[in-house]
Amino acid sequence: MTHHFATGPIIIARAIRGVADGFASALLAQYLTHLGFTALQVGMIVTGTLLGSAALTLVSGLRWGHLDPRRVLLGTCVLMAATGLGFAGISLFWPLLIVAVLGTLNPSAGDVSLVLPIEQAAIADRTDEEGRPKRFAIYNLAGGFGAALGALASPLPSKLSSRYGWNLLTTERASFAIYIAAAIGSALAYRTMAPAPHAATARVPLRESRAVVLRLAALFSLDSAGGGLAIHAILVLYLHQRFGLDAGAIGATLAATALLSSFSQLASAAVSKRFGLVNTMVFTHIPANIFLVLAGIAPNAGLAVALLLLRASLSSMDIPARQALVMSLVTPPERAAAASITNVPRSLATAATPALAGWMLASSNFGWPLIAAGVAKLSYDLLLLHYRPGSAD
Repeated sequence: MTHHFATGPIIIARAIRGVADGFASALLAQYLTHLGFTALQVGMIVTGTLLGSAALTLVSGLRWGHLDPRRVLLGTCVLMAATGLGFAGISLFWPLLIVAVLGTLNPSAGDVSLVLPIEQAAIADRTDEEGRPKRFAIYNLAGGFGAALGALASPLPSKLSSRYGWNLLTTERASFAIYIAAAIGSALAYRTMAPAPHAATARVPLRESRAVVLRLAALFSLDSAGGGLAIHAILVLYLHQRFGLDAGAIGATLAATALLSSFSQLASAAVSKRFGLVNTMVFTHIPANIFLVLAGIAPNAGLAVALLLLRASLSSMDIPARQALVMSLVTPPERAAAASITNVPRSLATAATPALAGWMLASSNFGWPLIAAGVAKLSYDLLLLHYRPGSAD
């Protein structure tokens, strides 16, 4: 039986963190451009945030998994607050790159962070196998809804500076204090978590499940490498450079995509129960990636935005199925390690490609990053369909 109240604080914290991530993912590229950074430098900072998250995720899953989840999660709130202070107070490229690597800022508005293995294992410990896809869907929906609110709020610095005559750059810089507020809100939620069940205190590194987890990690990495070419910060640059969309239009687009991708995950639980986890992952992902390729060649802003919205309505239905798949293939003591091992290569793969996407956009305003992303992700879909870890279906 699923313990809804036991997972409630985790879901609330995910929503709060989503607001900050959604705000930052929509504002980051424009803010860095206003600082005078080139598209390549923007891509480097985005890459730095993802590389740092990957390293911290590995440490949290493999080294801190046996600790009380509440203590670890409260510790991450301190780092989140420090990240907000760093981006609010530093404007030079190299120091800001260091903050990006060491901090928790997330330019993708998805969940790429050191809390991921701890939260996923905690949810799995507090739910049964049948209810797990739905609970993961609600967890992801909370993050997506928060990200949508954050993206909608991202034009506020521009509007406030225009209305009150404030300096735009200063207003944007101060806006990164949202991470401080998010850290405080998340900490208050984590403090109400129930004590960890026995499985959480008996964590072990991967042993019995090593082969299947490593194989899945390799497949997920290909998908994430493609995703890194089309994360929100890159989409912001693409929509602005090619079509001249302003901050309000881009923020509304990102908010809509976040809502569509999040609510679609609720349907994922029912679909996976009927057709199986792997089928749900593959046959919702393929059309989504075709829409992404088409958005890269769209001749006008309206069609490009429509295709991105169509993509968002399907592209995230694989997420709760993927999370439930991993948790079902490993023993309970291996859950934190498995979540770490499957997410760290994803983070590294995602981190490897935004700089390349930035270079593509610096060379041409055509949608080459979106096209390359769609092709890579389609390749992942076909390989996963061929592999089919059937014990989870």
